[in-house]
Amino acid sequence: MITTVEKTFYEGGPAKADLIINLLAAFTLVGIPFTFGAIVRALWLRFKITNRRIAVDGGWFGKNQSQVTYSQINEIRSVPRGFGSYGDMVLVLKDGSKIEMRSFPNFRDAEKYIMEQINIRSSKPTQQDAQGFAA
Repeated sequence: MITTVEKTFYEGGPAKADLIINLLAAFTLVGIPFTFGAIVRALWLRFKITNRRIAVDGGWFGKNQSQVTYSQINEIRSVPRGFGSYGDMVLVLKDGSKIEMRSFPNFRDAEKYIMEQINIRSSKPTQQDAQGFAA
């Protein structure tokens, strides 16, 4: 049995610029809800991207936890925010569910890394293919 060490690409919270921009928005009455959301993200949102999986802990007091392997991901959608310094990503899974990754720092590098991992997983032959049972 071959085991590989889990290597971490990114582990941490959301972009600090998200909090700063939204704190500045708090000076307007309209920006207060966005500021509250940014504070909650800064306190309890955590990402972990490794060569095996993606884990997102978030929500009130970090109680919502999601983990996904690269073989479960069907599509990645991303949108730049904060003048392009950070962005939001949505992982669309093969079963149709979605995992949101809001205010992700260096989201372009992360998206590229995730796509590379998906391509690596899809190019590896399955054990059944190696035995010649699959078409």
